[in-house]
Amino acid sequence: MMKNYLAFLLVLTLSTASAHGPVPTRPTAPSDLVLTGLTDSDPTAGGTARLCEQVTFSRGLRYGESEANVLDVATSATKADTPRPVLLFVAGDSFTGDRAAPDLSREIQDQAMCFAARNEMIGVRVNYRLAPTATWPAGATDVAAALSWIHGNIDLFNGDAREIVAVGYGAGAFHVATLLAHPELQTDRADVAGVVLISGIYRAGKAASDNEKAYLGTDATQYDKRSVFPGILNVDVPIVLAWAADDSAGIVAQGETLKKTLCGAGHCPRATLLRSRDGIAAAFGLDGSGDSLAEPTLLLVHQLEARGLP
Repeated sequence: MMKNYLAFLLVLTLSTASAHGPVPTRPTAPSDLVLTGLTDSDPTAGGTARLCEQVTFSRGLRYGESEANVLDVATSATKADTPRPVLLFVAGDSFTGDRAAPDLSREIQDQAMCFAARNEMIGVRVNYRLAPTATWPAGATDVAAALSWIHGNIDLFNGDAREIVAVGYGAGAFHVATLLAHPELQTDRADVAGVVLISGIYRAGKAASDNEKAYLGTDATQYDKRSVFPGILNVDVPIVLAWAADDSAGIVAQGETLKKTLCGAGHCPRATLLRSRDGIAAAFGLDGSGDSLAEPTLLLVHQLEARGLP
């Protein structure tokens, strides 16, 4: 029944979410709807507006029980003949939230979603519970729940659930990597075809920051157990790993250690050094900064498409 409601509202979205078309009055939605908010977005900031031309947003789709468990979907207004790969963005400057104001943070993430939609993919941005209210492993279990939702519903957006690439940024990189590394946290249909990990921590140490402690706890003896090692070494999906030249020495060391360890296990990731990292949009070169994850991410997606999944 819920999926039928969602299908109904998807039709409604496609008829109303065009930035250039008329917006008719929406009928009253049933009270038990899985949708918590459905609005289109036509950002007025020049760069975002240009990037998001001909992109439709479906917002506030609920995937879990918490008020924070909502996600947005971005699709191209141009209908594709075949189901499209999915980029799932799990972003966060820290475990306690983003540095930027909520509206600015969402606009930056919208740019990344529009990058996906304009490159013949489906963009999905997941919101998840934050520390200190939600502690380890809440972030990873929220990502698992979002992936289960995608597997069950992305066909309504012409997405291909066999070709999901999870993009973890900052704290989101830890949540994605934690889910992959801890099979006990994985739920039914929470698998991915590839991952992109950007400027994350993967094992906290005794010098953990306050925001890391807010999520992982203050007992440092638990940090190894809550890290991505050694479970990440058993992951068999392709990994793209990145950090930025202006990241802190600690973040750079985390990325270098993960790369070295994966290579030692025979699962060497494709690694990219970013010139700068000022939000997930910059990581994909959408600010014109140069070196970016756009090319390696698109290459990964094309490789997944070419492998000919049944």
